[in-house]
Amino acid sequence: MINRTITPTIENKIGSGKAIMIIGPRQVGKTTIILDQLKGKDFTFFDGDDPSIRTELDTPNTEKIRRLIGGKKIVFIDEAQRINGIGLTLKIITDQFKDVQLWISGSSSFNLFNELNEPLTGRKWEYELYPISWEEYENHVGYLKAQQSLESRLIYGMYPDVINNENGREKEVLRNLVNSYLYRDILSHGEIRKPEVLEKLVQGLALQVGSEVNYNELSQLVSISKDTVQRYIEILEKGYVIFRLRSFNRNVRNEIKRGRKIYFYDNGIRNAIIGEFGSLDHRQDVGMLWENFLVSERIKQNSYKLTFAKSHFWRTAQQQEIDYVEQNGLKLKAFEFKWNPKAKARFSKTFLNTYEAEGKLINRDNFREFVILEE
Repeated sequence: MINRTITPTIENKIGSGKAIMIIGPRQVGKTTIILDQLKGKDFTFFDGDDPSIRTELDTPNTEKIRRLIGGKKIVFIDEAQRINGIGLTLKIITDQFKDVQLWISGSSSFNLFNELNEPLTGRKWEYELYPISWEEYENHVGYLKAQQSLESRLIYGMYPDVINNENGREKEVLRNLVNSYLYRDILSHGEIRKPEVLEKLVQGLALQVGSEVNYNELSQLVSISKDTVQRYIEILEKGYVIFRLRSFNRNVRNEIKRGRKIYFYDNGIRNAIIGEFGSLDHRQDVGMLWENFLVSERIKQNSYKLTFAKSHFWRTAQQQEIDYVEQNGLKLKAFEFKWNPKAKARFSKTFLNTYEAEGKLINRDNFREFVILEE
């Protein structure tokens, strides 16, 4: 089992009188973390993927929940987003059974945020879990092995099952991941009416990683309206397939104010979508892979370490740009990404001077300081 950075934080919340909820993509280890905490303990388990369980937990009353819990002091509801009206069910458990420790996992935020935010306000600790982070990987395999595996991680990504199958089966694992979680969960969402359109859109996004996304171009590419493109992208975000960075703007004239860059939570998923697993020596998208890897790793770290940092990019109409801008309080840091350690980066003096920002070039020689934050 790969130890997760977030585990000690979660352990400290056990017995606090609040539900503990872990959300994130399928197959990243949410259930594994919770079951590890419940090892050797007597608990009631409800699997949201089971139709009969969904029927039982669909807006029940207090007495029915009492019978279902059966006197157990620990309740674990897995894949809670699959259960209609789950918010009311969880509210009844937290309010009426105060000696019960409730655990919740969810693989998408389609319904969970809307259904749980109000019913469970002040009643839950909520955490996001992502694919394995570089820090977790390094702790698992050792510093030297991790460094030697950097190229492989850029190609095959950081999903636990991929890392546990570093024996030539990575492509098969990724294919199953894409087919089972990407299209299964996303396409089950009611607003997706044309699966072939979604697939084409995802492929288009995969080829634009790190670039400012043009909704009009995507609309023409997949032959749907701009509004539909935006709605589908929001669904992909809620399904933990992609995330967006907003453009940073404040003082400089001609700053891009409404720009968006799109990244995938995992390089392996991105590569599986376009069907490209070639070595870096023979690829034209190394820069994309490197940037996607670094930004997604930074997102994981900022989430796990509770830094409250905000992630952006910066660009002007005159094409001045910064790959990644991080705002932490009043402090701004600007980062440029280069795979080649010999490559140079030119930081916009306009940005650095206007915002009194620190500029840093990140390459494969010094990337570790960017993807592992000291607490």
